[in-house]
Amino acid sequence: MGLLDSLAKNALGGMLGGASKQDPATMLSGLLNDAGGLQGLMGQFQKAGFGDQFASWVSAGANQPIEAEQLQKAVGADEIQRLASKVGMQTHTVLPLLAQFLPQVIDKLTPKGQIDDNLPSGSQIQSALTSVISSSFSGLFGGKR
Repeated sequence: MGLLDSLAKNALGGMLGGASKQDPATMLSGLLNDAGGLQGLMGQFQKAGFGDQFASWVSAGANQPIEAEQLQKAVGADEIQRLASKVGMQTHTVLPLLAQFLPQVIDKLTPKGQIDDNLPSGSQIQSALTSVISSSFSGLFGGKR
């Protein structure tokens, strides 16, 4: 792992409660497992009326944004609260972070524009998170995205 990858992992860990019991990849893995994998999570978004956004994250095209409130509606307030408590943060802090990073992580987990692996491993999720954060940091400092 390069220096930027290490910094990205530490930064995301700090933003998502680095002193918590769970790292961000474990938290997202739990979210996916509870939803029934990527297919189940997609179903939740469709049921809440945000299926087009989720489909854009899976597809090869541009990712449509999602607002924190929309994300909470799709995933459920109880699930968001459970995730927030696992990382030792308040819901109002976790929601915007998830809204910002979840579309990019789903995009990275579906590189062929379709769900090939319904339940990605923790290492796949960690790799996607590291890639997303590295891209975000590179963009901040004028690097390639």
